[in-house]
Amino acid sequence: MPKPPKKYDVRLTGPAKRDLSGLMEWTVQEFGERAALRYDTLIKQALKDIGADPERPGSKERPEIMVRGARIYHLEFSRNRVSGSKLKEPRHFLLYRRRDDGVIEVARILHDGRDLQRHLPEDYRQGA
Repeated sequence: MPKPPKKYDVRLTGPAKRDLSGLMEWTVQEFGERAALRYDTLIKQALKDIGADPERPGSKERPEIMVRGARIYHLEFSRNRVSGSKLKEPRHFLLYRRRDDGVIEVARILHDGRDLQRHLPEDYRQGA
């Protein structure tokens, strides 16, 4: 009997938690509670998805600016995995890596229009 696929523990860093809080606050102000709930549901699904498969289709390694297997995963790739009302055009991505202890560490949740290099955590910068 085949072993079930490993599910990884996914943890948000302090900056990722601040990103999430700011994103939710902004979404409520600009689009209302219902839209914020849809975005929150989508983010939770994306976190589950990378926890199930950190190298899932849609994720991209970015070795030119990051080290040690860091990846990005745009929320749009989890959009169809959410039941109920969906966001039309999610605009954020997760910046994450699988640590040596097997934990998936989400370092940032960033708008796709942001300059990634400028928002990298120190330990994700080239040469770290």
